Amino acid sequence: MIFGRRLPAVAFDVALAGLVALVSVAGGPVQPGGWWSSSIGVAMALALLFRRVRPVTVTVVVAALAFAQVALGWAPMLYDVAVLIALYGVVKYAERLRDGAIAGVVAVLGAVFAAVRDPLPAAWYYAAVYYTLLTGAVWLVALNVRTRRQYVLSLEERAATLEREREAEARAAVAEERTRIARELHDVVAHSMAVMIVQADGARYMIDQNPDTSRDALKIVADTGRQGLEDMRRLVGVLREANPPEPVPTPAVRPVPDPAGPDHRRPSVAELPALLDRFREAGLRVRYTVTGRSVPLPPALELTVHRLAQEALTNVLKHAGVGASVELTLAHTADGVALAVVDDGRGHGPLTPTPPGGHGLVGMRERVSVYDGTLTAGARLAGGWQVRAWLPLPSSPGSEVLAA
Repeated sequence: MIFGRRLPAVAFDVALAGLVALVSVAGGPVQPGGWWSSSIGVAMALALLFRRVRPVTVTVVVAALAFAQVALGWAPMLYDVAVLIALYGVVKYAERLRDGAIAGVVAVLGAVFAAVRDPLPAAWYYAAVYYTLLTGAVWLVALNVRTRRQYVLSLEERAATLEREREAEARAAVAEERTRIARELHDVVAHSMAVMIVQADGARYMIDQNPDTSRDALKIVADTGRQGLEDMRRLVGVLREANPPEPVPTPAVRPVPDPAGPDHRRPSVAELPALLDRFREAGLRVRYTVTGRSVPLPPALELTVHRLAQEALTNVLKHAGVGASVELTLAHTADGVALAVVDDGRGHGPLTPTPPGGHGLVGMRERVSVYDGTLTAGARLAGGWQVRAWLPLPSSPGSEVLAA
């Protein structure tokens, strides 16, 4: 960039002005007016350097110099091509087309004036018609280029506007999903607190009569408190992250709502078979496999697994369609749980195309990120789609307390 202009444009304008100046100087010894005439051509060439940034001013300067040339009785020179270049520039680059129209009228009048003042013996009207046609052709070419240029600029502005709207929609979807996750984690923490209160009250009443029962109750209180503390930290982490990474809009859909609503019960891994039955009734052929030694998961983690499976199956039903085969695998390991939802993409697609711009995968990534897990989603070479999530188990309760 040079003076706010791109280098190719500057180089082209310099070459164009240099060519006009060269023609002016080359004809100095033989053309009418001699070097004085050449000085007018050089002044026109210098003015052309600014034809993109000051098109109206350049046109006025070049027109005044051309008028002075004709008024002095000098015949049109080769360097008078600068008049046509300035006319082209004002039509193409001026903010208002009115300026280009005025310049066209002035150029036509100047062409007639130059034909009348031409010292050659030929009839002046022949020269006037020739100059007018040449000026009109240049003006129409410039108008066509201006129209195409404005059309391209409008397309670029529209694309930029759509991109901004898409980014704003994606940010709103992330904020909405974070709010929902925070609300669900809040319910989990509230449930843990309720359990702690009940067990603590029971231990207080039974501490004298049955110490063993009281010890068990206090252990439950401690374990539940540690888990509640960890869930609370995750909740605060969700609420504190004010600037999440920019999401990439993906064609997904919102989760299938629970019939009882989120305020009546909290989904868990144990309810996955019932969830799969609902999708089977909707037309999917779902196969459910559990591998590894199943261990009790924290309530918030169970909720996340359930929501991930729900969202992935909803996307299969929406995009692959009724009749698609789905393999849902839940793998338990010593340090985490893995969820895989793989479909063959061979269902009867929806009657109407799925509208793009959903944020289902964005919500899934947000849920997985709460547990520092990983999520991969994409098309399969054999056809269909796959979603794979890895959720590490929370650290041991003792380490959580020490970290506090």
